[in-house]
Amino acid sequence: MSVSLPVTPIPTTPGVDHQGVARSTANFPPNIWGDRFLIYTPDDAITHECKEQQIEELKEEVRKELKASASKSPELLKLIDSIQLLGLAHHFEREIEEALKDMYGTYSLVDDNDDFTNASLRFRLLRQEGYPIPSDVFNKFKDKEGNFKEYLIGDSLGMLALYEATHLMVHGEDILEEALAFTTTHLQSMATDPNNPLAKQVIRALKRPIRKGLTRVEATHYISIYQQDGSHNKSLLKLAKLDFNLLQSLHRKELSEISRWWKGLDVATKLPFARDRLVESYFWTLGVYFEPQYFPARRFLTKMTAMLTIMDDIYDAYGTIEELELLTEAVERWDASCIDQLPADYMKWFYRALLDVYEEMEEEMAKEGKLYRVHYAKEAMKRQIQAYFIEAKWLNQRYVPTFDEYISNTLVSCGYTLLIATSFVGMGDVVTEEAFQWVLSHAKMIRASETISRLMDDLVSHEFEQTRMHAPSSIECYMKQYEVTKQEACDELNKQIVRAWKDINQECLRPTQVPMPLVTRVLNFSRVIDILYKDEDEYTHNGKLIKDLITWMLIDPVPM
Repeated sequence: MSVSLPVTPIPTTPGVDHQGVARSTANFPPNIWGDRFLIYTPDDAITHECKEQQIEELKEEVRKELKASASKSPELLKLIDSIQLLGLAHHFEREIEEALKDMYGTYSLVDDNDDFTNASLRFRLLRQEGYPIPSDVFNKFKDKEGNFKEYLIGDSLGMLALYEATHLMVHGEDILEEALAFTTTHLQSMATDPNNPLAKQVIRALKRPIRKGLTRVEATHYISIYQQDGSHNKSLLKLAKLDFNLLQSLHRKELSEISRWWKGLDVATKLPFARDRLVESYFWTLGVYFEPQYFPARRFLTKMTAMLTIMDDIYDAYGTIEELELLTEAVERWDASCIDQLPADYMKWFYRALLDVYEEMEEEMAKEGKLYRVHYAKEAMKRQIQAYFIEAKWLNQRYVPTFDEYISNTLVSCGYTLLIATSFVGMGDVVTEEAFQWVLSHAKMIRASETISRLMDDLVSHEFEQTRMHAPSSIECYMKQYEVTKQEACDELNKQIVRAWKDINQECLRPTQVPMPLVTRVLNFSRVIDILYKDEDEYTHNGKLIKDLITWMLIDPVPM
């Protein structure tokens, strides 16, 4: 049961609080959404039922087409690819799995009838499904000198398909490295050709390949591209539009419910120094899982992401070292009686709100006999708070650690162990105790996702953070340890991000250490980072990209 605590609003005078304590302030941009998502107006029952019935009828039509295409490999590949890009794969998981399993079982490196586009598309679809199809398939497209054949340059579709396939590469696949360089060079030329019908697709692919795209985000773009294709499947297109809009309505309903909880906390008034990012947190969560059955998981993860943002700002931009030590001890003890020992009202408010989130998890998991999951989620939170406090001590002592020392702590403080563990809590029976142990053991895939998160964040946030009192980033630490320039440090960090993606691709190949639905969640966490931290910190600064993404995903329905 939530306990209401009186909280004195923190004044916004930069640098000094109401008790005269000097504090660091970050001047984060305010929440831009207001109460936009607080109210949800659903379709009437008859309209909703009609839409659901249409969807079921269209799904049955698509199933028949999948079955009819089973013996026609090029048609089947194109149909599966379209289903996935339109955001519909969750409706046809069994059919796609069976089709690709059969395809992999009969796959041969020697197929003289296999053209460039089909070979590339088959490779990508099988790798995406976790099948370890060898990259040697592309040797047949090289000449005697070991270069890709000249005639391929004129095959725009094939070049784009091969480019997309290369992003599934793992370590040691030199031929895919060569293919990436080869296709990138020629696609960049295509992108500047206004007469090339694929120019828009090429520009988007160069910015964000399919491997790094989020299902719902890609669907918003691909629906319009697919519609302009004269050979498009009308049933599939209609299904994509109906399903997107029905899911959007469901997500609006969920966000409205979570927004009422957030408004009740009154973060903007009580903690004006912190980022108010509930809507952005929900978008982050949708990137991890958008499917209808995952609402309990989405609710937990959204609340935790929003709370983690506040906690980050407390440790990073507001709390004194003495206050932070007491808050760290309180979280480690995990006892409501610690509230009275916290020295500031804002900390008491945060600690109570944090305990309430976990209490909600406990109540729901206890009903399902899965209380052990919350134990692991709490353990992840304790590790998180310890990592934050180490960073706070670095800042307080003006200490610049070595890069190795920095990474060992900040792969935890980036928050992805905590968020991934939290994402598993409400996911259903696919999650076992071993899955939580896999996360907390810092398995290779977890570490890779954390590396992408930490380094991409540092690369785009570095300059903003260094304008105020802030702990050093990976850039300063790498420069110090290896005595290199800032540009050399950034170049190396980008190489480490590339290597981390190869680790993720490797860990997605069968047999996986945990069930594929859980592996996919970690992959999706990495994709969210690639979107929100590619060019700037969209999450913190309310950039144009995240405004557009939230508008597409949660406000504007797809025109029918």
